[in-house]
Amino acid sequence: MKIVRTILLVLLLVALAVFSYYNWLPVEVRIWEGLVWETKIPVLVIIPFLAGLVPMWLAHLAAKWRMKRRIAALENAARTAAVPVEPLPPVPVAEPEPASDPAELREPLNP
Repeated sequence: MKIVRTILLVLLLVALAVFSYYNWLPVEVRIWEGLVWETKIPVLVIIPFLAGLVPMWLAHLAAKWRMKRRIAALENAARTAAVPVEPLPPVPVAEPEPASDPAELREPLNP
């Protein structure tokens, strides 16, 4: 997949170089009344392209970094949950001794 990305990047750069070579003409860009910017046509193409690409690329990198951290945390949680825990030994329960007199089991009556 990296080779395909590299080939596409090289083709894009070659196309940009060819475009720049054939369109290297000065143009005047009137920003406000009295403010004129004289530049070449390729600059007018490259700067807006980068202005749109760079913030989205940075947002993509941030989301990718956040998802990698989240996946790592979930994998660690799953790994610790998958470790078998030894069962605790049963706690001996003392059985109550039976009362010898049935009168002791009865509750006293309130008058």
